[in-house]
Amino acid sequence: MTDPFTPRRAGQEDIAGIAAVVNRWIDETDWMPRTESAEAIEGFIGAAFPDRIIWVVGDPIEGYLSLDPATAKVGALYCTRTGEGCGKALMEAAKQGRDFLWLHTHVTNTRAQAFYRREGFVAVGGEIAPEPPETVPEMRMEWHG
Repeated sequence: MTDPFTPRRAGQEDIAGIAAVVNRWIDETDWMPRTESAEAIEGFIGAAFPDRIIWVVGDPIEGYLSLDPATAKVGALYCTRTGEGCGKALMEAAKQGRDFLWLHTHVTNTRAQAFYRREGFVAVGGEIAPEPPETVPEMRMEWHG
C-alpha cells in the first residue's frame, strides 16, 4: 500500500481535484469570504499550471502545493486533513534541492503560521494589504535551508 501522503507531480488531469480542495477550504473557513466562483478557482489553477511546479497527495487528491520555480514562492498549500502529515510531505517536496522559499499566509490563519514556523519559516516585514478581490490581510514568511 502506498503512503497516502507521498507527493507526486500533478498533471493537467488533476486540476479539478486541486480546485475541489481549495473550494472546500474556502467553504469551510468562516473568516475567508468567497470572492470567486468554484469554476473561476479551477480556471485560475489551470491558467497557472504551465508556470508552476505542483505536487499533490492522495487519491482522490487531499492536498496540493504550488511552487513558482522562477521566484521560489509557494503560491498555495492546501490540505483537506490537518495534523496528519499532508502539509509536511508537500513542503518537503518543495524544499528538495532548494535553500530558499517564501510565501504569503493570511494574518488570520494562525494554524498555518504555526505549521510554517515548525517547517522553519520566519515572518518578515509587516502586514500586507489584500489586493482586490481579496479582502484578508496577509504576511510574508521565508525559509532559508
